[in-house]
Amino acid sequence: MAVLTVRNVPDEVHRALRLRAHQAGRSTEAEVRAILEATVKPLERVKLGTLLYELGRSAGITNEDVEMINSVRDRTPAEPMPFE
Repeated sequence: MAVLTVRNVPDEVHRALRLRAHQAGRSTEAEVRAILEATVKPLERVKLGTLLYELGRSAGITNEDVEMINSVRDRTPAEPMPFE
């Protein structure tokens, strides 16, 4: 497991961390770990389909655009590459 050292933490921040840790019933170190984990780790795994959907929507792609692309797409099966 990695070790992280944080220097020059202002006194008021350190006091607030200690108070928050005490209220949660854990050490200051455990509280900092919990804060870091909650901040940087997503609540659930990002799913590729959801990510692609959101990307398409943010780019302004509509269902009609996809249907139009599918209607003009070449449906000829690809030939496998010869490796001989």
